Amino acid sequence: MSIRIYPIDQQVSGQFDEGRLVEQKPIGFPGEGSAVERVGTLFYWAWFQAKEDAYLPPHPHRGFEIISYLLEGHIQHQDTLGTQRSLKAGSLQVMQTGSGVQHSEKYEKGTSGFQIWFEPFLGEANYATPAYSDYLEQDFPVVQRDGCTIKSVVGGSSPVQLVADANMWDVTISAGQAFEMMVPEGYSIAGLVVEGSSTWCSFTETRSAGPREFVVCEGDAPGLLRVEADVGGDTRLILIQVPSELPYPSYKEVKIRLKVEKER
Repeated sequence: MSIRIYPIDQQVSGQFDEGRLVEQKPIGFPGEGSAVERVGTLFYWAWFQAKEDAYLPPHPHRGFEIISYLLEGHIQHQDTLGTQRSLKAGSLQVMQTGSGVQHSEKYEKGTSGFQIWFEPFLGEANYATPAYSDYLEQDFPVVQRDGCTIKSVVGGSSPVQLVADANMWDVTISAGQAFEMMVPEGYSIAGLVVEGSSTWCSFTETRSAGPREFVVCEGDAPGLLRVEADVGGDTRLILIQVPSELPYPSYKEVKIRLKVEKER
């Protein structure tokens, strides 16, 4: 299993509302220049932070499954499905944008979290009925194991089940302890270090990763991934498991096909 570390200068940044809302993007949109353009069904990943109260006016989405997972603060969500919801730290919202939806967000100063896009087969998803759902902190199963706290956020035992093949965990590793997981054949792990320093180990490689660094672990055979927290403090990670290769035509391919159909 290969382990690649991407520091902040190999990611990209963005901002909204005149800089009130800023983003660090381990995976940016096509053409933005991030070193990692996608990992399987994982299409986009942004870590947002509200420097001041911020507002994103209504804007459209189509096809993609978009989750927002809050680390801190408060968001008010509104969309063209008639949804008006308020989310706090530990909560997650899911937009399965289907044939199209518009939404807006208000961010309280100090809010931070992740907006992550997963790509289902857009040849079908683009025609599906859009849907919204959200989940509170207490809705997610949490397991304590060998000095680790493991929260299932997407897939597996989580109440959040997507069409796109994806699993996501929020993992805290106590200082000096280690988290281990088997990575199935044909799958990769994309990980973001929220806080702390850690050592990532596979059978063939060992790499170190610090706060805000992005890690991609990929192998062509089943393998054990071990992440060790440094003795100086706890480490918190967001881990996402997705197929290493997209198992159907990509966004770009579907976009070209839709353009051709429209011009007929």
